[in-house]
Amino acid sequence: MVHFAIALVFAGVAFRLVSLTGRFQFTNAAATTLILLGTLASFVAVQSGTAAHGPVERIPGVRNAVVEHEEWGERARNIFVVVSVIELAALALAWRGHRAARPAAIAAAFVGAIGLGVMYEAAEHGGDLVYGYAGGVGIRSGNREDVNRLFITGQYQQALQDRTDGRDEQAMALIEGAAARFPGNVDLQLTAAEWTTDVKKDPVSALRHLDGLQIPADRPELRLRAGLVRAGALAAQGNVEGARGVLQTLQGEYPDNAQVKRRLQQLAAPAR
Repeated sequence: MVHFAIALVFAGVAFRLVSLTGRFQFTNAAATTLILLGTLASFVAVQSGTAAHGPVERIPGVRNAVVEHEEWGERARNIFVVVSVIELAALALAWRGHRAARPAAIAAAFVGAIGLGVMYEAAEHGGDLVYGYAGGVGIRSGNREDVNRLFITGQYQQALQDRTDGRDEQAMALIEGAAARFPGNVDLQLTAAEWTTDVKKDPVSALRHLDGLQIPADRPELRLRAGLVRAGALAAQGNVEGARGVLQTLQGEYPDNAQVKRRLQQLAAPAR
């Protein structure tokens, strides 16, 4: 509903501005129709946001962002109520052939342009709330799997940040904690094995971890990734021939895979 409101009012105001040129007569009625529909959509959007804000607002540190988004959304709705009233007045005046119809249309365009600025702010705050604070991402449906995915994403992204900042021990702890919490998530288990080699510098444990995994037969991409992780662990262990054998097997199954080819070339390159 938010996207309907945004698209309709932006298109409506654009049509109103075009109508002021006098070149396309159809844009008069089109502008009024689009703005009225966008205003109605904004009412529904505000109501839906009010109904859904509870779970998001309870996330620690998010409340102020939620309140700001709601306030800007309500301002945008109120401004377009005014624009709609002006549009209806301009339409009525035009039907009667009154000369005040054009000034009313100009006023609608002017107030509408201001409304677009307010709508943009509401949209920007909404985007920040969703993508900057994860408000709604993973928790909108309340579905357990969605929440689990949100948790894994947060753990992984924080681990990446810790690794970038040189906090390898903390990064590894996050990945291991997530892997322990979701033992059936094969993607996550492969990440844990890969990080055990690359971050923890423990290829023996990584190989042991890989040996305990069951790769689904219907997930060839996981088989490929598991092979790459195993090859990396073997190479880190000093078993270059073993790593090359794994990669050659993968190349037979995935002859066009660029990553497999690159890994083989790296093993063939002389050590520096």
